[in-house]
Amino acid sequence: MCGITGFFRAGILKDSDPDSLERMVQTLHHRGPDGTGRFVRPRRGIAMGHTRLSINDLETGDQPIFSPHDRFCLTVNGEFYDFKKHRSLAMAEGERFKCKSDSEIALTLYRKHGLDFVDHLRGEFAFGLYDRDEESLILVRDRFGIRPLFFHLQDDTVFYASEAKALLAHPDVPVKLDEKAALNQLMQVMVPGTSAFQGIRALPPGHMAIIRKRGERLELTMRKYWDLDFPQDADRPKEYDAQEHVERIREKLIESIVFRLEADVPVGCYLSGGIDSCCILGLATGAMQSPVKAFTISFDNADYDESAIARQMAESMQADHEMIHLKAADLYGKNYRDTVRFTERTFYNTLGVAKMLMSRRVRECGYKTVITGEGADELFAGYPALKRDMFLHGLKDPAERARYQQMLNESNRLFTGAILAEEEAHHPAWEDLCGFTPSWIQPWMATLKLAQPLLSDETRDLLAGYDPVAAIAEQIDPNMLRGRHALDKAQYTWVKCQLEGQILNWGGDRVDMASSMESRPAFLDHHVAEAATLVPPELRIKGNIEKWVLREAVRGVLPEVLYKREKFAFMAPPAHTDDAKMAAVEKLITETLSAEKIKAAGLLNFDRVHSFLDDYRADTDSVSLVRKDTLLNHMLTLHMVHEHFVTAGEPTQVAV
Repeated sequence: MCGITGFFRAGILKDSDPDSLERMVQTLHHRGPDGTGRFVRPRRGIAMGHTRLSINDLETGDQPIFSPHDRFCLTVNGEFYDFKKHRSLAMAEGERFKCKSDSEIALTLYRKHGLDFVDHLRGEFAFGLYDRDEESLILVRDRFGIRPLFFHLQDDTVFYASEAKALLAHPDVPVKLDEKAALNQLMQVMVPGTSAFQGIRALPPGHMAIIRKRGERLELTMRKYWDLDFPQDADRPKEYDAQEHVERIREKLIESIVFRLEADVPVGCYLSGGIDSCCILGLATGAMQSPVKAFTISFDNADYDESAIARQMAESMQADHEMIHLKAADLYGKNYRDTVRFTERTFYNTLGVAKMLMSRRVRECGYKTVITGEGADELFAGYPALKRDMFLHGLKDPAERARYQQMLNESNRLFTGAILAEEEAHHPAWEDLCGFTPSWIQPWMATLKLAQPLLSDETRDLLAGYDPVAAIAEQIDPNMLRGRHALDKAQYTWVKCQLEGQILNWGGDRVDMASSMESRPAFLDHHVAEAATLVPPELRIKGNIEKWVLREAVRGVLPEVLYKREKFAFMAPPAHTDDAKMAAVEKLITETLSAEKIKAAGLLNFDRVHSFLDDYRADTDSVSLVRKDTLLNHMLTLHMVHEHFVTAGEPTQVAV
């Protein structure tokens, strides 16, 4: 795991560019405190920087990696698994390697396969590859967007980096919040491919950007090399052996975990009380044939705390278990602000703060990498919203549909307003795209209705005619939805929006790397994902049991109570749940939503915001409070983004 940054000009570099590259590199120090490297060729217009977190090949794996005579240069953030197989094949064909790192295999595969080399890469990664002879820079992001990669394109220059703050460190990149992105953040769901800043785009997962010189200009070509491709519903076999699917998922998951246990440093596990992380711990323990170090978050509210079940799982696996106990003082204040600096976007719940604190404890315990359970809910339909869509649009029997939906609403009452909408909502763009409006976006449509009246008059005028819900739908490839089952559509759209923009961002890479700690989500191996798409919808959600095929695949390593347990959303306790959190939030409101701060950002209206806050303080309805909590977090963090990156400017090095 590392940080990458750089830029590519159609002409020669400016005299000031080496110093600018140095500033960009230093902003990513937290992603790679073990070393830095640079590749600067002024006459070629290329400048590439790297910060290293040494996981594999601790002695000789420094980057950039470049070939003799400087034809190729490579900087990688992430891991390529199964690289030893490729190295062996290449060496048998006479290939010679400079180091023992997994990263170098990308150069070998590129020389052999050209742009099709990405098909042979397995893992979580984002990288830049410069080809002097082709006068091109290739930017690549992994299939699910586990590793971040942003870029800013001008006529004659492209700038790229693992984090937007590195781009903002170059004086040629403008620093301004994007008003459309601000509104989307207030409603929770970003438009895929965007960032919080004007002109800074996120490279979509499963894509590469090929940038070539064309005289005094640059030409950018986007190429999709992979997608989560569910079969056409009509093509799914009408008869199948459920056990075959169970065994295939078990086989692919074990293989994925074994690959992710390989490192030249110790590997631990994140452990919540859910099936996903518990089965990762169980299978990792079996693969290692020894106890695994496991890390668990404990909250100070029984309704949201899963630590008792995690402890039971850890004991059954004889894990070396570390419990991180978090209270209001931990989740707000400086830690809250720091999370915004590292994630560069808003968040609706302090779960991201909790994850950042857990990663900090992981590093304090001497670990640089952990295996995590992200992706299981996406691939095997674990979220309540996905269950609702299965019940509403995938079941034919009205009585069965109503019974299961009632059970779902009862078991998820605590999260109504944030995870599930209390009333069904519809949007024409999504109805056209999917044939229905996915349940996962419906609570955020309700949040949008609360947020829009809070905009300043200037922002409302600027965004007149902009529909943030439709803008999200417009970025979804309709070809991946046509003819698919309703559950496939719900899962696919969630993956394209919430997985990449939320779970893998402020719930994953960005808060883990704040402490220079690499997370490896084993479920998001593309071989596991491709096996999951073949599982019939009725085996992903069987009756009222979500993730049925996964439960069966890992049944032997789960305690009975966990095997039978319904999905419980992993969230930190919202502010309204106790006086200490409310007091901490009130302090943030005073510091962040003052008339001066709101005027400086120019996005919201002070009087309307504080009228909303008065209503929030007087509210006693649990559903309404959950929704208002989410919007309040978004307003606070939106202004912190402005304060960190626009008003004050981000420091050249982010303290770890």
